[in-house]
Amino acid sequence: MFNYKGKTALITGASSGIGEAFADILAARGMNLVLVARSIDKLYELAEELSEQYSIRARVIPADLSREGAAQEVYQRTQELGVTVDLLVNNAGFATLGGFDTLNPEREHEEIMLNVTTLVDLTHAFVPAMLERKDGAVINVSSIAAFQPMPYEAVYGASKAFVLSFSLALWAEYRKRGVRIVALCPGPTETNFFKNLGTDNVPMLTKMHTPEVVVMTALHALEQGKPYAVDGRSNAFGVQVTHMAPLALTTRVFARVMRSHKQKKMTVGKRVRIAGQTSHIARDSKAG
Repeated sequence: MFNYKGKTALITGASSGIGEAFADILAARGMNLVLVARSIDKLYELAEELSEQYSIRARVIPADLSREGAAQEVYQRTQELGVTVDLLVNNAGFATLGGFDTLNPEREHEEIMLNVTTLVDLTHAFVPAMLERKDGAVINVSSIAAFQPMPYEAVYGASKAFVLSFSLALWAEYRKRGVRIVALCPGPTETNFFKNLGTDNVPMLTKMHTPEVVVMTALHALEQGKPYAVDGRSNAFGVQVTHMAPLALTTRVFARVMRSHKQKKMTVGKRVRIAGQTSHIARDSKAG
């Protein structure tokens, strides 16, 4: 088991989605919180709400974790506050969708900074003290995308593959030294992920889980000392089936699915624009 009560969890991307669910569920278990995200007003609102509801202490560290050096700034702030981080939840991340050559290189760089570099930097910052205490844990939010190259989401899939590999390696290093490492691999989840990606259509969609269900999957794995957890039976089955097929074949299949999805999105957008133009012409003719 992992003892939550009276300890402190630092959660990145805490202002919404899975990060907010981690905050709520961990506070309910008696953990104090350090909430990290860019959304300052939402963070303070959430911190006040959870503090009152669960009688815990919730601190706020506003930060843009896609910036160089952001992780060190967060660590330094925890030192100034005198906070001991017992559970680090590296949840913050985002994806980009489209042909690699069509995407903004600066946005792709920010994606790698947030999904990979900051995650590693924060782990470097907080794990040494956990090892000294022989007590602590890290939950890194990966994805089922980690198990399969993702055409048209190439950087996102690669970043999540890194998170899974990194987490498994640290689990093996520290499993007998008192520090637990878990890679959480959710599938499609009821968050703003797809909205932020610029699409409402989810290709190859299984049943979407709530953030709360995803968090409970992670905490169960943490308590059991497991190195990773795939949320949902259908997602776990899909991961296993994918590994049974030749990698080149499954990657071509994913490319075909994502290409079809991309074309569908463009066609829908074109229809919307045409409908808007028709509506505009109709209004003009009535006005005349």
